[in-house]
Amino acid sequence: MLTVLIVASLSAVPLASGQSRFLGNIIASSVPSNWDTYWNQATAENGCKWGSVQSVSAYSFNWGQCDITYNHCTSKGIPFKYHTFVWGSQEPGFIDSFSDQKAAVLSFMERAAARYKPQFIDVVNEALHAPSSIREAIGGAGITGWDWIVFSFEQARTLFPNAKLLINEYGIINDSSAVQRYLEIINILKGKGLIDGIGIQCHQFNINPLSAATVTGNINSLGGTGIPVYPSELDINADTEAEQAEIYQRVFPALWTNSYVKGVTLWGYITGQTWIEGTGIVESNGRERQSITWLKSYLEANKV
Repeated sequence: MLTVLIVASLSAVPLASGQSRFLGNIIASSVPSNWDTYWNQATAENGCKWGSVQSVSAYSFNWGQCDITYNHCTSKGIPFKYHTFVWGSQEPGFIDSFSDQKAAVLSFMERAAARYKPQFIDVVNEALHAPSSIREAIGGAGITGWDWIVFSFEQARTLFPNAKLLINEYGIINDSSAVQRYLEIINILKGKGLIDGIGIQCHQFNINPLSAATVTGNINSLGGTGIPVYPSELDINADTEAEQAEIYQRVFPALWTNSYVKGVTLWGYITGQTWIEGTGIVESNGRERQSITWLKSYLEANKV
């Protein structure tokens, strides 16, 4: 019996344990039994988003699924990233016709601050591709061209003085011109001392075809700001296990070993439970696919 307990304990050591950066994943409505075997940072998949928390009305808050992720992180002593406050998608249904949109988003942020102490926050998500529908109510373009983003970060800095504040966006890792547009916002926030990390979503529709050199070049352009980079929402799919593993082997090292990168977060890992079909790397019965088998051996051999 003692031997069984020891084996179980050893099997629960996360893949990036002891390394200088985290390898995280999402948690949805419950924590999978094998979650701690792999990951040492968590983001709630949908549970902390405005549209999830206030799906009923402006005066009703449901933190249930957000609590699940936060409580698990707290119990395991691993970083929790709050995702997200200001985003044009998954906003609550009431907000379009609400009389005081600024007060509504501030109330949402204040309630979250009273409840959670996150290590990281995606303050604004997808500003280039899905800007918030209430942006005019919180500053609009203004003097900087992005005053609504500045406002959001200013509020987050006040409410969460100990959290690292991130911006997050897709279509960056694969597009050097998008990198330059993203840098416009980042440099405004940097000049005001409001940003601590740059999130770059790495979904399969952006990262699958990339060369390692493209990944490295675009990360280096962002990292040149002196602000840490956090590849987020990483998922990869392919027609076969072998093809999926080949893509991981091509792009993951360029993410993981880049000196500007301080943590990587995958967006799901169990087959049939990811938002895009085919991105699972562990089957629902626990069988590990070739991608996770390679990832385990790679991280063991490449300590950073």
